[in-house]
Amino acid sequence: MVEIIDLVEGFKRIDKKFLKSAAAKVLKKEKIKKNIGIALVDGKEIQSLNKRYRKKNQPTDVLSFGSINDVLPQIVICPKEVEENAKKNKVSFKEELARVLIHGILHLSGLDHKTKKEEIKMFQKQEKYLSLVM
Repeated sequence: MVEIIDLVEGFKRIDKKFLKSAAAKVLKKEKIKKNIGIALVDGKEIQSLNKRYRKKNQPTDVLSFGSINDVLPQIVICPKEVEENAKKNKVSFKEELARVLIHGILHLSGLDHKTKKEEIKMFQKQEKYLSLVM
């Protein structure tokens, strides 16, 4: 099950049904049978979380908290950052939203991109799953 908490009122472009469906597909492919939470937050909140947990005082598009072993792993997404990245990358908002959601799930499953080898593996999986959900 995927629980979505929308803390960004007025941002109309979030298709929660799509988010749940995309998350469910990726979780199934990753063989994750845990529930996850997705929080949609504004730029100020994600910047605060990024500063507190990653020591980076700037907004970001997605953060993951916990792992598949935790009670309710969380993915935190900032739609405003997603929208800006979509424009910069010349892709639709929906595609960029799916990309950051998948990225967050892969972090929960234990993947990372600290080394070049890990980065290649993670981004290959991310793009594979993106084609599955779009």
